[in-house]
Amino acid sequence: MQSRRIRALAGAFRRSPLLIAFALGSLLVGLTPWLGVASTGAAGVGPTPPPAPHHGVAPANAMEPMAPVLDRTGWTATASDEETVGENGRAANVLDGSTATIWHSKWTGTPAPLPHSITVDMHRTAVVSALVYKPRATGVNGRVGEYRIHVSADGQNWGSPVATGTLADDTAAKTLGFAPQGARFVRLTAVTEAGNRGPWTSASEIDLLGDPGTPAATVDLPRTGWTATASDEETVKENGRAANVLDGDAATIWHSRWSGTPAPLPHSITVDMHRTTAVSALVYQPRKDGPNGRAGAYTVTTSTDGITFGAPVSSGTWRDDDTVKTATFTRVSNARFIRLTVTGEAGGRGPWTSAAEIRLSGPANPAAHGSWSRITGFPLVPVATAVLPGDKLLAWSAYAIDRFGGSNGYTQTAILDLKTGRVTQRRIDNTGHDMFCPGIAMLADGRVLVTGGSNAEKASIYDPATDAWSATGDMNIARGYQAMTLLSTGEAFVLGGSWSGAAGDKSGEVWSPDTGTWRKLPGVPAVPAMTADPRGAYRADNHMWLYATSGGKVLQLGPSKQMNWITTGGNGSITSAGTRADSQDAMTGNAVAYDIGKLLTLGGSPAYENKPATRRAYTVSIDGGQAKAARTGDMGHARAFGNSVVLPDGKVAVFGGQAYPVPFSDATSVLTPELWDPATGRFTPLASMAIPRNYHSVANLLPDGRIFSGGGGLCGDCATNHADGAVFTPPYLLDEDGSPKPRPVITGGVPPRAAAGTSLTVTTGGPVASFVLMRAAAATHSTDNDQRRVPLASTATGTGTYTVSLPADKGVVLPGTYMLFALDAHGVPSVARFITVS
Repeated sequence: MQSRRIRALAGAFRRSPLLIAFALGSLLVGLTPWLGVASTGAAGVGPTPPPAPHHGVAPANAMEPMAPVLDRTGWTATASDEETVGENGRAANVLDGSTATIWHSKWTGTPAPLPHSITVDMHRTAVVSALVYKPRATGVNGRVGEYRIHVSADGQNWGSPVATGTLADDTAAKTLGFAPQGARFVRLTAVTEAGNRGPWTSASEIDLLGDPGTPAATVDLPRTGWTATASDEETVKENGRAANVLDGDAATIWHSRWSGTPAPLPHSITVDMHRTTAVSALVYQPRKDGPNGRAGAYTVTTSTDGITFGAPVSSGTWRDDDTVKTATFTRVSNARFIRLTVTGEAGGRGPWTSAAEIRLSGPANPAAHGSWSRITGFPLVPVATAVLPGDKLLAWSAYAIDRFGGSNGYTQTAILDLKTGRVTQRRIDNTGHDMFCPGIAMLADGRVLVTGGSNAEKASIYDPATDAWSATGDMNIARGYQAMTLLSTGEAFVLGGSWSGAAGDKSGEVWSPDTGTWRKLPGVPAVPAMTADPRGAYRADNHMWLYATSGGKVLQLGPSKQMNWITTGGNGSITSAGTRADSQDAMTGNAVAYDIGKLLTLGGSPAYENKPATRRAYTVSIDGGQAKAARTGDMGHARAFGNSVVLPDGKVAVFGGQAYPVPFSDATSVLTPELWDPATGRFTPLASMAIPRNYHSVANLLPDGRIFSGGGGLCGDCATNHADGAVFTPPYLLDEDGSPKPRPVITGGVPPRAAAGTSLTVTTGGPVASFVLMRAAAATHSTDNDQRRVPLASTATGTGTYTVSLPADKGVVLPGTYMLFALDAHGVPSVARFITVS
């Protein structure tokens, strides 16, 4: 009788998501801490402000790393040098579990000069994805500043660094991520001391993280023609057939047999690809409707014939939650059959196993899927970024490097030198502006205008020519999460932004570059442009998609399903431009101008959070005063909080995002970027990302035709802060072996400034097929209204000489700084030359 009651209760939980949601909700209330609680000793961080009003708590799964902390049993550590005379500063101390003991570089007598390195030997091969560095708990000397991380299988061959970067000079533990890969040895090299106090390096503890996601340079394998079989499956009480893991529908599941006498563990499911191919990882998606059957302890084996399966290529234990799991193989396997064997249910709830979807990944072809550079660490979470002349990338977070809250009047910033990879940090106090959750517009003279956010009425300007910040006039309406764009008139337009200030109708206003002041647009209320978010105005008017056209006019094309035309002269006006075809509201999606008067919108969700995202994409074309929307091909993955970047050849790359948007969570992360081709309307997969990029992440086109993707998090003492980024090389730059393709070269004829409507005489190192202007852009919160691709008319006037015409219409070529690319007949771009068009 008792066993029947237990089975009945288990069945109720299988069938009742409400019970599970109630239980998990109660757990969240009890366990999740408030945001905005600063860690002690953070450099440049003043008194802890109150928590921000609109985020509440971080979800429970934000408090633990997506990757498991590896068991340190049997590990050893050695160092390039260590202090053993003046103190116990031996390398072994980083593995003793005590933050009171430290490794310290040699400082008695003649100190050992920088760099210093410490190497962890796990004495076994394991998949590793991050090194966690804990600075000494007492004292400041020896904190790591600039760093490099190498991995090795044998301790002899180290190759290139898998991660480099710069750490903040504080006591907080630092998670230094890199592309997951099999290794036995991991080496941390300190290049500088964080405070430049001396030639010292120290560490209290070092941990390594295991497998969080797909390994380096992989791509989803197409599942066409695949079949799945299982050791057992439930077919009596529910449709729990093995085939459901391949149907693309996360609502259907494979479930081990539970009616009658349940089949005992272990359970296995085998995917037959019906062809032999190279496989690097298995992706396991747990069921969405309840916890029963989540895979815990597992192994993955492979076979070429379906009969003989070799030693496991992956094994481990997945944690008991609903996040997508990946088993990264310690070696690439050429196989036809892939078998997942589950030996334990994650929560110990019973002898069950279930799965919603199973995918496989294989090595990427650089010429088809592109490739990723090493991870670059930042001393802050890059929540907002702007591309600058001189191969620089400006980034900033909030009042603190890893959290936000209050109105503190200063902002942590950093600049990445794209040539050297070095990152420098600076706190900006002189404008009295905490620039977290801002609006951004790239101005006509190349400066960057940043408005609102935590200090909601403030506006600040960064001048890349002088590397200086200054204040400009306050806005009339306090705002956060507002939308901005430069106008064809050279003014800047802002709309919405109820995240800060009193929630309500945040009507438009315009900033004048001549006076540095704002004028209200009472004829442009925000209400017609709002979504129907269930949480009201402060979510409904966020992150609008704006496209400036001629005569100071703007098309607001999302995220609301209704589009609107906005005029900005006088009092302004807003009138309907129709709906975005059959699209619903798409908050935290985005729009990209991929050609003159042509935009692509991607993903999003009907609400800011906790509503499933969409895979849908739409084109919006401007024809005179009409905006025409049409559905194009769907993405392979639903995404909210993703970022999109238009390339010089007119294709659009989309990175990151979540299938189910939850701020600060890495659950349901999409690690497969995709590339949209306007010629076909189709999306194709690109090489997988090593680190999730969700809420508070960014992406930017760089002057060499590559793309920076980084950030995510900013939730304080959570595990989903991603203070790093990586550069993606699109496939148009690579041959199949990963070597660079020959590129066109612009050799001259590009002045620093030119007027709209003029012609340039551009010289190149060889024949080119076309030229294109790409506007230098700024990104935050999935939105980049500065992106704009403008193909140019050109005529060959001699060998390697071209007359290139700039459009006269400033609604086509908005005033501002652009990157001029030359492209060959195959769409391969040159390195860009910067030019400011006025």
